Amino acid sequence: MKKIAILGGLLFIITATGVLFAAEVEDGFGPSSKIEGKYFTIYYSQQMDASELSQKLNITVVDKILAGKNIGEDIAQEPELAKMTDILYGLVGDLIDMHVYNFKGSIKICENQAQLSDIYRKLFNKDLASYMVSFYVSDISTIYVSGESFKREILGHEIAHAIINHYFVVSPPVKVQEILSKYIEYQLRKAQ
Repeated sequence: MKKIAILGGLLFIITATGVLFAAEVEDGFGPSSKIEGKYFTIYYSQQMDASELSQKLNITVVDKILAGKNIGEDIAQEPELAKMTDILYGLVGDLIDMHVYNFKGSIKICENQAQLSDIYRKLFNKDLASYMVSFYVSDISTIYVSGESFKREILGHEIAHAIINHYFVVSPPVKVQEILSKYIEYQLRKAQ
């Protein structure tokens, strides 16, 4: 019994340290505007326009209906960009049939590909692959995406990674996650 208590205490300390580390991560994102949604806190460069970003997601009336929103339903206090990402989160969850209703993460929209690359280098101490326009960091539940590539299929791909990482007690291998995320990207691209 004493061993279980010690092991439980050790596990608590490791978890608490991980949470504190996640809160203290300095990624070099810089000054930004912030919007709170149901599932995501969205950060974007102060030079970017939130209404243009929400239009880039191309969320249609059909998407809203599929996500279970009433067409006339409008939550006045929630900004448009937050509504669009919440709808996309619901669509992705439906497409992979995985629902994490208590999820809360961050989306950081970089001004350009150069800023995204700098953040990746700062976080992982290596260069971002030339084909990557977004990535998800599971330790801090944060999606990073270039403003130039801020589209529903790209963001949906990363949201799939976030859902998969929070849905399973033990995350599936990266290759399995990537297959599911590519499936989401394909479905969202096809639906346009």
